[in-house]
Amino acid sequence: MTATATATGRRFYRLRTPEPVTAVSVRVDPERPDPYPVYLAVGAGRRRMSLTPDEAWALWRCLSEAVAALGTPPDYIRTDIRPARR
Repeated sequence: MTATATATGRRFYRLRTPEPVTAVSVRVDPERPDPYPVYLAVGAGRRRMSLTPDEAWALWRCLSEAVAALGTPPDYIRTDIRPARR
């Protein structure tokens, strides 16, 4: 997973899955003037959405509960978050 901070306070988080290789990216921009400071993208296609903070928290909570039912987390998600270039 990588995280990047820009001068405007924007932060980018990215993690790639091993098989099939898919990128999951999240941009958080607390200074964004509209009500959607969180942007989620899965893969390179049409699975993209902007979220309010409340929607992002609800998504995180639902996903964490749902995937916990699938068993032990895979090793590729057990990484340190390190700043990286976008």
